[in-house]
Amino acid sequence: MPDQITFYGNADSGHAYKVGLMLAVSGLAHTYQSIDIGQPCHLRPEPFRSLAKFGEVPLLVHNGVPYIQSDSILMHLAELSGGFGAESPLRMARVREWLFWEANRLGMCLPQLRWARSFAPQDYPPGAVSWLQSRFDVDIAKLEAELADGRAFIIDDLPTIADFSLCGYLFWADAAEVVLPVGVAAWLQRIRELPNWQSPESLLAPLLAP
Repeated sequence: MPDQITFYGNADSGHAYKVGLMLAVSGLAHTYQSIDIGQPCHLRPEPFRSLAKFGEVPLLVHNGVPYIQSDSILMHLAELSGGFGAESPLRMARVREWLFWEANRLGMCLPQLRWARSFAPQDYPPGAVSWLQSRFDVDIAKLEAELADGRAFIIDDLPTIADFSLCGYLFWADAAEVVLPVGVAAWLQRIRELPNWQSPESLLAPLLAP
């Protein structure tokens, strides 16, 4: 029996975009359901409400089993596909290093900068945005330095889930009002050229009723 995969996301979520991009580029068959993240958690539809332990997107349900947290879902999908970093234990070890770095560094400051500068600046106390910007500057310089040796993707010349994780919010650089260095911009362009790539807004848009 074929694997049954249902993916719940939202076009404003970079964390959901990581998962949607992996599903699109890998070609893993799935169904998609958009979740209105503007709704209070207790009003979100079932079965999402019961299966999403923290009430957040993304949620992936694979053969009836729920998986949450974007980087954890990416690891599961890589193992399911047998590629994108799952080709060997050593390769997956290198991938995991970047997943954890992204969660603690780039994935902490960049979404907040986007939110502060495009949605709700009133939510941030004085000095918070400048601190987030300074942290982003350090993180994006690290990513730029890593790509300076000419490799196509973050591990080597093949894309992995580490690339999908790292790029999750970088396609919203304009909304975050951040400038991307040339090496990072070129790497993002190579991601855009992968088969089945779509922008977050296109990939995660609500499906129209027939």
